[in-house]
Amino acid sequence: MSSTQTLLFLEDDKDLQSLVCTFLREKGYRVEPARTAAEAMAVLARVPVDAAIVDGLLPGMTGADFIRELRKTQPDLPILFASAFWKDLKSHELLTRQLRVARIIHKPYRPEELLVWVAQLFAPVTPPPPPPEALEEADAVAGDDLAASLAALNAEYGARLREKVSGLEALLGRVRAGETEALDEAYTVVHKLHGTAGSYGYAEVSSAAGRLELVLKPAREGGGLDVGAMEEAFRELAAKAAVSVKPAPVAKAPGPLLPTEGVLLVVDRDAAVLAEAERLGKAHVVRVLTARTADEALAVARRQWVDGVLVHMHLDGPLGGITVAHALRAEEGLGMLPLAFTGAGGALEDRVAAAHAGASLFLPRPFTSQDFTAAAERMVAARRPERARVLVVDDDPEAITALTHALASDHIEVVGLGDAHGLMEALAEHRPDLLLLDVQMPGPSGFDLCRILRSTPEWQELPVLLITAHVGLEFRLAAFQAGADDYLSKPVLREELRARVQARLERARLSKERAERDALTGLLLRRPFIDGVRARLAEAQRQSKPLALCFLDVDHFKQVNDKYGHLAGDRVLTRLGRLLGARFRREDVRGRWGGEEFVVALLGETAASAKEILSRTAAELAGMTFEGDAGESFHITFSAGISVSSTDGASVEELLKTADARLYRAKANGRNRIET
Repeated sequence: MSSTQTLLFLEDDKDLQSLVCTFLREKGYRVEPARTAAEAMAVLARVPVDAAIVDGLLPGMTGADFIRELRKTQPDLPILFASAFWKDLKSHELLTRQLRVARIIHKPYRPEELLVWVAQLFAPVTPPPPPPEALEEADAVAGDDLAASLAALNAEYGARLREKVSGLEALLGRVRAGETEALDEAYTVVHKLHGTAGSYGYAEVSSAAGRLELVLKPAREGGGLDVGAMEEAFRELAAKAAVSVKPAPVAKAPGPLLPTEGVLLVVDRDAAVLAEAERLGKAHVVRVLTARTADEALAVARRQWVDGVLVHMHLDGPLGGITVAHALRAEEGLGMLPLAFTGAGGALEDRVAAAHAGASLFLPRPFTSQDFTAAAERMVAARRPERARVLVVDDDPEAITALTHALASDHIEVVGLGDAHGLMEALAEHRPDLLLLDVQMPGPSGFDLCRILRSTPEWQELPVLLITAHVGLEFRLAAFQAGADDYLSKPVLREELRARVQARLERARLSKERAERDALTGLLLRRPFIDGVRARLAEAQRQSKPLALCFLDVDHFKQVNDKYGHLAGDRVLTRLGRLLGARFRREDVRGRWGGEEFVVALLGETAASAKEILSRTAAELAGMTFEGDAGESFHITFSAGISVSSTDGASVEELLKTADARLYRAKANGRNRIET
């Protein structure tokens, strides 16, 4: 660090001033402290400074007012603004666009975080050696339907590289002629190439762009330009950009259709075990397929969709079930098939062998209804998780496109945002499950946005991953102190990106399940249900679609409890909850309102179509046989009321009120009916 780099540090807190000055001086900077605007002006009159750090609240005036005055005499001085109060995006826009503040740092901050941004003002962090391949399609991964589109996207980007390089060559010609504006444009182009090319599989182009960025940065900050170094770096970049593109792989045929209910394959020689599994499956709305041998199991798995396998640990001999599990997972598309084993006693060696085979559960033999239900639910959830939504915030459109194609799948939807100032609106509109943030953007940085989210109750738990070219210790500390959950370095490796995002999504899903699901029925509790309906209602209004809200109530449920026992009543609620969970689309919202009342929101359905859909569910429930605590059989029905937006109201509260009134009308009119 050059000792000629001098900082003005305007901060009226004496203790903080002492701490930061000591830290920055140890890092090689010369620091001129000031505690008032007058002292700062005196310093500026006496000593030329290379940058300023200004507190937001000063004695007698605000930091913004001081900067406004300072800009009259030093319009280009780099300034870092520190404040505990300027945390909204409109304030960011005022400071960064009107007062040209380089970066806003939120108090309380640590010296390490401040150092990250001070270092960025003067000298770029040297990028790490790029990996040999980045976001390049690896050896074919079974079931990866995105490989073809990703390769095509890489090819499209590669075809535009020469055009980008030609445009850059023209800009550099203007730079040699002394045009400052051209220098800024060229630096922006090179910076984006450095951050994005590697994500499209052109790691060497990214590395060469990074070296050219290092050459241009001092001139952009007012220093001299090494024309010879610029020419050499550009020639290297142009040479690296002339690369061939791998052809897209041949798309695979689609797999078996996904059934609406969960499908569990039970492999066992014991006919009694298979019969009990089939009985439990019918009771809990899970389709059970059976097989007695490994060959039968393989035939079933090849023929149709299977969510998971429950196999006897010692099928046809000691640890024979392990062989079956390995054979099933060796089949194309079944490499991650959820597994569970069952065995008598559950000896430690059996459990260890099951874990090594990839099993997530080990059930005692014979298994109980609760064991079976829990295993089925867990395997179905693992095999077909609800589609998660990831919001990517980056000012580079090509970076957003690369990340989208790397992540988008049947299980993940990706939404891009190019302007960080619109983050809060995008969160409200899309309600993502995870946020990917570029650290260095015009306006608020990734650190700024993390702090804003962590101070907003609604988004405090949202997983946040930062994407950056910085990898130093100071950056890592600052990232975690700002509230980020993880970070990725550029250029982003496709498989690493997927692994980190999937891990965070799965952890968030499990946490959300525990907090938002009713333990008895598996459906949403009242508060998360209302939140989900609000999001669907907003979606319906944006798309000019109707949304049907249905209120259900089990008929004569008190009599069920009194006559057949409370455990029988619980079985009724559990089975109805499973039925509602299995019979609708993923985008439909289902919940337990309380007691024997349930609620369902159907996106895009009218009163007539919603009644038809609900009538099928009612008929299916009426055909089920339930068992009382003493073994007696009985049947149940439900009544329902339906309201539809916007005919019956424009808010969730209005729709609920109308549907509830129609439910009571259905009960008054004799029950076992649906009113619209």
